Amino acid sequence: MKNFDSFDLHPALVDSLRRMNYAAPTPVQAQAIPPALQGRDIMGSAQTGTGKTAAFAIPLVQTLLSNSRGSALVLTPTRELGKQIMDIMTQLLGKGTPIKTAFLIGGESMGGQLKQLRNRPRLIVGTPGRINDHLERGNLRLRDTSFLVLDEADRMLDMGFSVQIDRIVKCITCSRQTLMFSATLPRKIIQMSERYLDNPERISVGSTTSPVKDIQQEVMKVSQDQKYPALLEQIGARQGSIIVFSKTKYGTEKLAKKLSREGHAVEAIHGDLRQNRRERVIREFRDKKYRILVATDIVARGLDIPHIEHVINYDLPQCPEDYIHRIGRTARAGAKGASLCLIVPQDMGKWRAIEELLNPGRKPSSSAAARGDRRPGKRKKKSKAQRGKQRFHRSSSAQQAAAI
Repeated sequence: MKNFDSFDLHPALVDSLRRMNYAAPTPVQAQAIPPALQGRDIMGSAQTGTGKTAAFAIPLVQTLLSNSRGSALVLTPTRELGKQIMDIMTQLLGKGTPIKTAFLIGGESMGGQLKQLRNRPRLIVGTPGRINDHLERGNLRLRDTSFLVLDEADRMLDMGFSVQIDRIVKCITCSRQTLMFSATLPRKIIQMSERYLDNPERISVGSTTSPVKDIQQEVMKVSQDQKYPALLEQIGARQGSIIVFSKTKYGTEKLAKKLSREGHAVEAIHGDLRQNRRERVIREFRDKKYRILVATDIVARGLDIPHIEHVINYDLPQCPEDYIHRIGRTARAGAKGASLCLIVPQDMGKWRAIEELLNPGRKPSSSAAARGDRRPGKRKKKSKAQRGKQRFHRSSSAQQAAAI
């Protein structure tokens, strides 16, 4: 499918896609949009960075523009991902659209959200906790909701939103179309799809347990006292924007302050920050006001900033699948990127779990087997940090991927 013209979309939506420079659908969009436009339920899985948001946003906006009645609800696990979804939806609806919207997330005042709800919005994007709060208070009615999206469903379940999602779905009393997307497909997600979806079209693009191929992944085994000096050396050796992942909120703040004292332009983001500060940090990082973002897994999914060139795992994630999502913050929209893991001896159990996820059944690589590509001829002398580095995946040809 070469372009969006074959979808027979509403003229206003076609204009929006042109303004947003959407030339051709990505594979997940090409598979998901046609059946969604026909009213089919969708159960989709795709790698991060493949254009999943537009795969549900385009049919949702088409439905709203083509019908004078009915509303749509998008549930998302985090405020940051919700904000990005709402931004895309607003662009697709276009300027001067009569369709009102509401963005309902925790961390923002109920008063402002009540004002949005009084405008009778036909598109609501929000997190399950806050959506459920409004339903229980009687501020929100979903009786005319005919289009439901569950984005990052596995993440919502991991965050404990199962009960809230059940309550929300029970409040939708009219016939609905449901689109559910999940980065992974554990048994609980399959069970969820059986409860909420009616004979869904199954969409799967790429492996959900493999990273995007355009990411050069590297490993550096270090002792605990070498870890921070190695990070400094690696930051100095790299060009472009960097995300550094730390496992705790306290560790994130501490590491950002240390890097700042070294003269680096850096900010920290984690779940304890107020929503307005979180938005400011992401906005300024997007605008390149600083080069390094030190973060917890709060931005491991959904964060779409095309200029991120490097992801450094200062601490390994607790869950192996989160490694895939972390490094997926780079190599967006077909660009290339690089990731690095700093592994101390006590992290080897976590690293073996990640290797097993990436290469099921394969024996974990030894130090010798994991060394980088060797080329004949004279070698340049390597730094101490470079000598510790071990490549375990190679880059490959570019993969088309949208930035959302």
